Amino acid sequence: MARDTVDSTPIEGVSELAATLDSGCKPDDRFRIGTEHEKFGFFRDSLKPIPYGGPRGIEAVLKGMEGLLGWERISDNGNIIGLADPVGGGAISIEPGGQFELSGAPLENLHQTCRETNSHLAQVRQIAEPLGIGFLGLGMTPTWTRDEVPVMPKSRYEIMTRYMPKVGSLGLDMMYRTSTIQVNLDFSSEADMVTKLRVGLALQPIATAIFANSPFTDGRPNGFKSFRAEIWKDTDADRTGPMPFAFEPGFGFEAYVDWAIDVPMYFVKRGDTYYDVTGTTFRAFMNGALKDTVPDGLPTIGDWNNHLSTLFPDVRLKKYLEMRGADGGPWRRICALPALWVGLLYDRGVLDQAWQLVRDWTAEEREALRNEVPRLALQTPFRSGTVLDIARETVALSREGLKRRARLNDGGQDERVHLATVEEGVAAGLSPADQMLKRYEGAWNRDLSRAFEDYAY
Repeated sequence: MARDTVDSTPIEGVSELAATLDSGCKPDDRFRIGTEHEKFGFFRDSLKPIPYGGPRGIEAVLKGMEGLLGWERISDNGNIIGLADPVGGGAISIEPGGQFELSGAPLENLHQTCRETNSHLAQVRQIAEPLGIGFLGLGMTPTWTRDEVPVMPKSRYEIMTRYMPKVGSLGLDMMYRTSTIQVNLDFSSEADMVTKLRVGLALQPIATAIFANSPFTDGRPNGFKSFRAEIWKDTDADRTGPMPFAFEPGFGFEAYVDWAIDVPMYFVKRGDTYYDVTGTTFRAFMNGALKDTVPDGLPTIGDWNNHLSTLFPDVRLKKYLEMRGADGGPWRRICALPALWVGLLYDRGVLDQAWQLVRDWTAEEREALRNEVPRLALQTPFRSGTVLDIARETVALSREGLKRRARLNDGGQDERVHLATVEEGVAAGLSPADQMLKRYEGAWNRDLSRAFEDYAY
């Protein structure tokens, strides 16, 4: 998230919170695609992570991007921590360990998304190359220990860093050593949201398998295809996971709110100050629990929006839906992740078919997929076959959805062109992690420095 909000509109009751989610509903012709991707900065000479400060750090890259783009600076206690397009486009932010993130603008089609990605990566290279900095597209740092990873000067991250070890053993690894690609998509009504969220939750492990790209930790194989996904299983059970209640009858905006307000908060922001309120639920905040802790002591819409941004279920609901299951990856995968989900969710006929595919999966089956996919990816057993079978069917549905959208680029190609790398992977039965492990044992001769060559942007 590029910027924490400070909307001071007071909250009168729970119904207002559901109304903020409902306000995201929009007609189909206004549906947009917002793609986010993170990447690890490293020194090309030493392959070590870059710090925040100094002449060759994250701060220098951000200031260089500020001069190149003319975007507005986002600061925290005097430190530049991001940039925002002043005309409503995208934003650049930094994750806790310096992961450099583009939060893309809401765009009409995947061709625009890919152009945005290409432009951003070219601009980053223009600034970073003279500094001897490269950027790596993987789901987890392959060689750096947690202690080697720098800490970014963001107030919310300081609060999270103190809190994470209290609620899970791998939360700090999630913060400092993982990277993702995600896509944000719209819904037209509460019913449309529910269908998309359920399909997204059920198929999120399938997407994790398709994009699995984090098989190395601390310089050696870790026994997983997506260790990033494994990390999420032991981060913070209060705010993560597959949300089985979303499949219960009557689920909708109010049910999501009922869950969200009972999740402990991280912080409350007043002006430029972040107040550590970990352990206090939003419901307790609404009931006056922070009157002696926070100036004015009562929640605002800004507090609610900030709280929503600190929930990390496999699909996150705001005024749009965030698909959160994919590892970070190389260039083509940045365009392929939104292509997969746009094809599945933005054509009503294909969305119905996707729902038919998953509707009879039990909560136990969905949980088993989430538990086993990090280790086995496409080879995970499922019913009478494997996840690869489901992945092939899912990708075929997405391809049909993209065909039906019929959004053409200047060369007359529709959006299926952006799904090609995923189609190649499932045709071969290989995730990116499978391919990388083969390189590790073969051409790389177990030398993980080669990852910084083959997977750098």
